[in-house]
Amino acid sequence: MGRGKVTLERIENTTNRQVTFSKRKNGILKKAYELSVLCDVEIAVLIFSPTGKLYQYASGDVDQTIARYWSEVALLNPNKQSSKSVERILKGQMEELERSAQSLEERLRHLAGEDIFTLGLKELKKLERQLKSGVERIRSKKRRVVSEQLNHLKSRQRDLQEENTQLQKRLQELRDAEMNWSIMGFHALPAFHQRLS
Repeated sequence: MGRGKVTLERIENTTNRQVTFSKRKNGILKKAYELSVLCDVEIAVLIFSPTGKLYQYASGDVDQTIARYWSEVALLNPNKQSSKSVERILKGQMEELERSAQSLEERLRHLAGEDIFTLGLKELKKLERQLKSGVERIRSKKRRVVSEQLNHLKSRQRDLQEENTQLQKRLQELRDAEMNWSIMGFHALPAFHQRLS
C-alpha cells in the first residue's frame, strides 16, 4: 500500500508541521552525510527552524566550506563585497588558529615548568593535577612495557631451558651409546668423539 501524493504547501497544523520538519530535517542531514561518505565530496548543510534554531551538517569545517563557496561565487561573479566576505572569514580563521597555537604553546611551557610565575593558585592546582595524571599514565605504560618484556624474557628462558634439556638428553644418549660400543669391544669412531667434544 503506497502513500498518496503529498501536495507541497505549508502545513497549517503546528504539531504536524513540527513533526514533518523534524523528520525531513533528519532525512536531509542523513542524505548529506551519506553523499559525503560515498562520493568523498565536501558538503555543508545549514537549516534554520521556524524558531530560529540552527541545525547543520558539514563533511569538514563549515566556515571553510562557506569560504570556499564565497570564493567560487567571487570567481564566477566578481564582486568586491563577496571577496571581502571571504577575506573576512579567512582572516577570522587565521586569527583563531593563531590564538589556538599560542594557547597550546603556553600550555606546553606550563607543563614543562616554564612561565608558571604568572599562574594563580587555581591554575597551579589544575596544572599539578594534569601533571600527576600524565605521570600516572606514563607509569602505567612503563609497567605494561616492562611486564611485556619480562614475559618475553621468561618465555625465552623456558625455551632455552627446554633446548638445554634436549641437548643434555642427546649428550647422555651419545655417551651411553659410546659406553655400549666399548663394552662390546668396538672402538668408537673418530667422528663420534668429535660429536661429543
